[in-house]
Amino acid sequence: MSIAVILIFAIVIMYLIKQMSPGNIRQITTEELKAKLRDKDLRLVDVRTEGEFSNHSIRGAINIPLHTLSNRMDELERDKEIAVICQSGMRSLKASKQLKKNEFTNVVNVRGGMNSWN
Repeated sequence: MSIAVILIFAIVIMYLIKQMSPGNIRQITTEELKAKLRDKDLRLVDVRTEGEFSNHSIRGAINIPLHTLSNRMDELERDKEIAVICQSGMRSLKASKQLKKNEFTNVVNVRGGMNSWN
């Protein structure tokens, strides 16, 4: 293999690792989320598709599918804690990063998503 191919491969791997890394996003478990749901200031945002959400969702959650989040951020209050959930934790991590970039300061990602919800 040429050095260029190895270099490109290494760059792609580093990019993928960065995308999957939580970075500065705080992670919580579904058990921690259950305790937090008693807090009236917490806003639970489910970023799954409308179909996934209508099939099974957590009471009190609002559905803002990931692909619509950038156009619907004005529905969220910047001063409240926002917990973001999806099916596995990957889309919610992307959404959490997107919210942080848009000056939402108190954002947590629910690790494991609905797959971990009992």
